[in-house]
Amino acid sequence: ICSYASTLFTCISFISLQGCDPFAQTQRSKLQHRRARINQQINKEMRMRAGAENLFRATTNNKVKETVALELSFVNSNLQLLKEELEELNSNMEAYQTDSEAVNVPMIPLGLKETKEVDFTVSIQVMTASIYQSSTSMSSLFCQAMRTPSRNQAGLELLMEYYNQLYYLDQRFFPAHRNLGVQFHWYDSLTGVPSCQRALAFEKGSVLFNIGALYTQIGARQDRSATCGIDRAIDAFQRAAGAFNYLKENFSNAPSLDMSCPSLCMLVRLMVAQVQECVFEHVTLTTQDTHFTSQLCLAQEAARVSDVYLLVQQTMTQPLMKDYVPFSWASMVQVKSEHFRALSHYYAAAALCDHVLSAEGEDCDKEAEKAYLQFYVNVPAGPPLCQVLQDPEKRRKLGKAHLRCAVIRHEEALRVHSLCKILRKMDILQDVLSLTHKRSLDKYSELDREDDFDETAEAPEIQSHTHRKPDITPPNFSTVQVTDIFQRLGPLSVFCARARWGPVRLICLQRREGGLGLTLRGDSPVLVAGVIPGGCAEAGLREGDYIVAVDGQDCKWAKHGEVVHMLKSCSDKGVEISVVTLHSHDMQVRKGIWVCVFWLPQTEKCICMVQNNIVKTPKLTVALRV
Repeated sequence: ICSYASTLFTCISFISLQGCDPFAQTQRSKLQHRRARINQQINKEMRMRAGAENLFRATTNNKVKETVALELSFVNSNLQLLKEELEELNSNMEAYQTDSEAVNVPMIPLGLKETKEVDFTVSIQVMTASIYQSSTSMSSLFCQAMRTPSRNQAGLELLMEYYNQLYYLDQRFFPAHRNLGVQFHWYDSLTGVPSCQRALAFEKGSVLFNIGALYTQIGARQDRSATCGIDRAIDAFQRAAGAFNYLKENFSNAPSLDMSCPSLCMLVRLMVAQVQECVFEHVTLTTQDTHFTSQLCLAQEAARVSDVYLLVQQTMTQPLMKDYVPFSWASMVQVKSEHFRALSHYYAAAALCDHVLSAEGEDCDKEAEKAYLQFYVNVPAGPPLCQVLQDPEKRRKLGKAHLRCAVIRHEEALRVHSLCKILRKMDILQDVLSLTHKRSLDKYSELDREDDFDETAEAPEIQSHTHRKPDITPPNFSTVQVTDIFQRLGPLSVFCARARWGPVRLICLQRREGGLGLTLRGDSPVLVAGVIPGGCAEAGLREGDYIVAVDGQDCKWAKHGEVVHMLKSCSDKGVEISVVTLHSHDMQVRKGIWVCVFWLPQTEKCICMVQNNIVKTPKLTVALRV
């Protein structure tokens, strides 16, 4: 039935034209190439360690044990060095950042999961022979393009297309009652630890993970000095969060830690935090005035960014994630939490110190007072907030308290930044932290007076708020339309891996006066609804047979009228009909009946139980044949 499969599989070759050159001398391709090399070395060292550990447990020779123990120490040392090198590569955020000269805090992107090429040739030949009653050759579906998608919309569509084709592959060749025997190898995106499964779901989940990772790279490379670039970054990070969330909800029991529920939960929160950061940048760009309520809005937006990064930081410190997440990631998240908390206090101080009573009347003052009353988590002790707004000295002292908090938070962000070697290499991050710290210090110096002997009060906690909550955009696989590359095998509803077919039978019919002696019904493919007793079709056709070819012409997709016309147009010599029989579920069950054999040594007889039916036989060989 799948005599055309060898030509169908060549349709996949177009995919290789859409990937990027893995050997191109770009910073990103070099990084990915080094990741692949380290992953292979880690895999080799882990196999050596497993063999050495087995030998250590099996041997009783003390000298051999000493030698193996020494070798294990070398292997573990090499593994640690490789993992540290891989962590440094995974922490390399600069390769994915924008080339713009604008000073923005860098985003955290994910590297793609590495994999080995999958060769379906042998397995598909076996399955086509057993399911579709034919054999064919198949080239590797997972070509180089899937491993090196370009970092743009074309790369995303490429991965989406492959993900959608896996559905057809699953339906055609992966029966539920039988394992296809194809091994899917993927490396953990952060540790490089290899994982292997025979389930196609692992392949689909890993491709979906790479879709999310590619979205993070696209979001990180956007020029966020303009609102259009910020909007594109927001969209990319929201789609990345949606891909990871979809993976968490629909793919369970993944063998690699990067696809585990805690890891995916952390990644979703990280993407949401980066969306919130982009929202703050958007508000900053669109807020041109220094009005009191505008500054309060910026302060609350910054506090919101700090809160979501603090939530990510708490997720990263969970027991399972603490030793898994790269140190540079955890440091960057902590730096951002402190940095944006400092910005919230700075904007609060700017609102208080630069506020002047409105000349437009009481309405504007009431609006400012209303916004200020909702600004803090708890109402601070002391005079009512409405009096604070009316008194410049009280505003100055409260603003000074906020600036003191801002400076402390900036210094903490700089301290955490200095502890991470990888972050210290990021000049743009150093520039952002230093500039904002200096700005807060300068503002504090303006407010500080020589005769100000009162101790600076603690600044109240700012109520976080955002005017635009992040969305988690689930992947929409229908945006990339694909055609079943195996469609010439027949309709998927009939010719699928779940069905079990008998061998193809070639029936030669000679027309008589009463016709061919059969009735047909249905379309694509046409079903033999009945065989007239005594007719010429009674010799070979059976009720329930599917007609797949007439005189060598494929008709699995043919309509009822087309097949009838082909049969009526046959010559006087007759017609050759190719048919197959779909075994019912009961027939498949009977082929898999269970047998229990009990040998009774006292009587030297054997009891054979077949599907709850007891058969007594004096010989074991007879029982086994039964």
